[in-house]
Amino acid sequence: MESSNRIDACAACGKEGGDSLKACTACFMVKYCNRDCQISHRKQHKKECKKRAAEIYDEKLFKEIEPDECPICMVPLPIDGDKSTHESIRGEKLTSHSQFMSCCGKVICNGCIYAIRMSEGKDICAFCRTPPPRSHEENINRIKKLMDKGNGEAFNMLAGYCADGFCNLPQDYQKVGDLWLKAGECGCATGYYNLGQGFGMGIGVEAADTKKAKHYYELAAMMGDKDARHNLGVEDYNAGNYQHAMKHFIIAAKIGYKRSLDAVKQGFTKGTVAKDEYANTLHAYQKVIDVMKTDERDNAAASGMFRN
Repeated sequence: MESSNRIDACAACGKEGGDSLKACTACFMVKYCNRDCQISHRKQHKKECKKRAAEIYDEKLFKEIEPDECPICMVPLPIDGDKSTHESIRGEKLTSHSQFMSCCGKVICNGCIYAIRMSEGKDICAFCRTPPPRSHEENINRIKKLMDKGNGEAFNMLAGYCADGFCNLPQDYQKVGDLWLKAGECGCATGYYNLGQGFGMGIGVEAADTKKAKHYYELAAMMGDKDARHNLGVEDYNAGNYQHAMKHFIIAAKIGYKRSLDAVKQGFTKGTVAKDEYANTLHAYQKVIDVMKTDERDNAAASGMFRN
């Protein structure tokens, strides 16, 4: 039987099924009444399906995402220059701008942390008012409780502890990769980024694998990770895929990533980025950088309270 072009009819047999029809999960362009019809129509549909599926994936990959916000001041979190972090006994991910709190699982900007410490006169969490843990054991217990609730940042932090042997934990690189994967699955973009790094260098995984590294960089980028996005741009640029590379750089630059902005500027000087496109990117970059600046964050930086 000739296949139907109607979206409310089976693409293989033409039978109308309404809500009982199941869409092709790769392209969503056609529907089938059962698996047998989908299999019989596969040869006819395969080429068109792959093309549309690739288009859908690219739409997701190159979708612009708003930067993460501090849950207290609701201002976009400042961008750190790289993924290097230090850990404190209270379970904070210490960067130059923000910290992950093991008590409540929130990522809070240093401005809000500084403000609460100055106003309250004591070291408590700016979000939930919890004092820091009194020991490494208490800190690990807090992180594990967050993991039980599906907090991706907690999985990623424990992975860092296992990699470095921090908080009296033994180094366990085999466990690290599993924790990174779980972190990403629970919504932590940095978890997927770290897994991409792991496959790139053969750390925390069975063996180095560039294809898997790119896959996890892409997942991280779709969730808003700037380092992963920039790495994809560099990879595409080195492969001669300048159009895709500049798309990655522009997206990262527009949410405040300086390295990507520099790459866009280089693309403009070499003619791979149009003048108006570079101007728009530069304007968006400066706008978000200005928004990220607050008096509290400036005071926190000037206080020397937060180490890099």
